[in-house]
Amino acid sequence: MARRIESLELSLRLKLVDRRPRSYVLTDDGRRIAAVGERMQDEAFQVQRLAIASQPGVTGEVVISAPPALAGALIAPRLGELRKRYNGLSLQLVAATTTASLSRREADIAVRLRRPDEPELVARKVATIPFALYAAADYVADVATSSLGFIAYDASMEDSPQQAWLRTQAAGRPIVFSSNDLMIQAVAAQSGAGVAALPHFLGTQFGLITVPMKGAALERDVWLAVHRDVRNLPRIRAVMAFLVECLGQA
Repeated sequence: MARRIESLELSLRLKLVDRRPRSYVLTDDGRRIAAVGERMQDEAFQVQRLAIASQPGVTGEVVISAPPALAGALIAPRLGELRKRYNGLSLQLVAATTTASLSRREADIAVRLRRPDEPELVARKVATIPFALYAAADYVADVATSSLGFIAYDASMEDSPQQAWLRTQAAGRPIVFSSNDLMIQAVAAQSGAGVAALPHFLGTQFGLITVPMKGAALERDVWLAVHRDVRNLPRIRAVMAFLVECLGQA
């Protein structure tokens, strides 16, 4: 990377970065060139999307980005059905807690737990997921309510509505285990590690029982998002219809 930057500086006869011991910092010229380069990259991605949008038939690859719990518990178990319907379709399922960029083609379809606000995206609400407190039956039977330990997200998900709701429910009782993945939290709860805030479909899947909660239950809306340039592509429409079926189980 350093050699490429140096080569670009030589060809442009401009200093683009200030080289510091632990970092590179863009100069004023560097920021202007970077802005132009970003616009060029966006145009290149648009050309790719428009080329893809003209392809007929339900064939080719579709990349889906989805939260890990939804990907693992609701989407992946039904992929065989999709293959039977469209054997020319190739699906890549990316389970991630981060938000994939549809404009930069990090994914073709995104499953999100909040409504997208990017103007270039088309979004559709497809489900509402109810959450509750879940734990193993033996754990609840053996531990007094005042002594329950809780299973939470780690620091990477501290700002999520689930984390805020769980901390309210814990009401000062200890967090005994944390993970960025709800499936891992469910397994930990199943082992008797503590109480987790889980969607109903995971609590049921892992044979857990509900623990009394305070106040209103937590619900999260599920949205499907796609870039407007490819929303009418046959394979995109087919996969989105499939995802609506899968997520409807939540």
